[in-house]
Amino acid sequence: MVSSSSLPAQAAALEFPAASPSSTLKQRVGLTDIEVVYSRPGVKNREIFGNVVPYGKVWRTGANAATKLVFSTPVKLNGTEVPAGTYALMTIPGKDEWTIIINKGSEQWGAYKYDEKNDVARFKAKPVKMSSKAENFTIEFNPVKEDSADLNLAWSDVKVPIEVKVDFVDKLHEEIEKVMASDEAKKPYFQAAAFYYNHGFDLKKAKEWVDKAIAERDAFFIVYLKAQILAKEGDKAGAIAAAEHSKELAQKADDGAYIRMNDELLKTLK
Repeated sequence: MVSSSSLPAQAAALEFPAASPSSTLKQRVGLTDIEVVYSRPGVKNREIFGNVVPYGKVWRTGANAATKLVFSTPVKLNGTEVPAGTYALMTIPGKDEWTIIINKGSEQWGAYKYDEKNDVARFKAKPVKMSSKAENFTIEFNPVKEDSADLNLAWSDVKVPIEVKVDFVDKLHEEIEKVMASDEAKKPYFQAAAFYYNHGFDLKKAKEWVDKAIAERDAFFIVYLKAQILAKEGDKAGAIAAAEHSKELAQKADDGAYIRMNDELLKTLK
């Protein structure tokens, strides 16, 4: 028998590919930073769910160390509140329903030392059959919206979507109010106006800020926002004038998307 101490130094330093490569995924949703650290086992011609991954038992949701989830702010996962923090993502797969577990034991190896007492949250999720197979276990965010995203767990022919909801509107509203009332020389007039329009806040302020944004830059996308604000206020004539001006600017810039958007808005106004 050859001991490792007798091996040449160069042989001892050899590095081989991991059977289940590690992966780190980072995604911002709203104002929340989310990080996922996990390993990606392959199918390798095996039957995965109900065999390699048994039904009804706690799974590390990947390979090697338990999958790690990090949230910079509180979130809701399938409607269940989860505080900001670092967690292990565990699951209990089933044919028709999965149990998703958010556990404090983020540094554990596998699920061998899983302790239910450290669960922060448990909730259900529905598996979906995929038409094409994922050879390697995959975690991805898709789609990603302003205040939500689907965190998809996919392997073999099964995908399990988990809705991630974040709440940033009240916080950002408060911060916008402070910045816009301050003595700051440079203010985010367009972004603030768009936020107020999109989230149903004071349209008079939105109109004031979009006008200041246009004074700084007479751009088709800014003027289009003004048309939307005026239409929402009920100023049809003003909205038509703004949309026509935005369309002219879009035509000069050869931006087909905004030409169509203005045409669609004009149809609703005439």
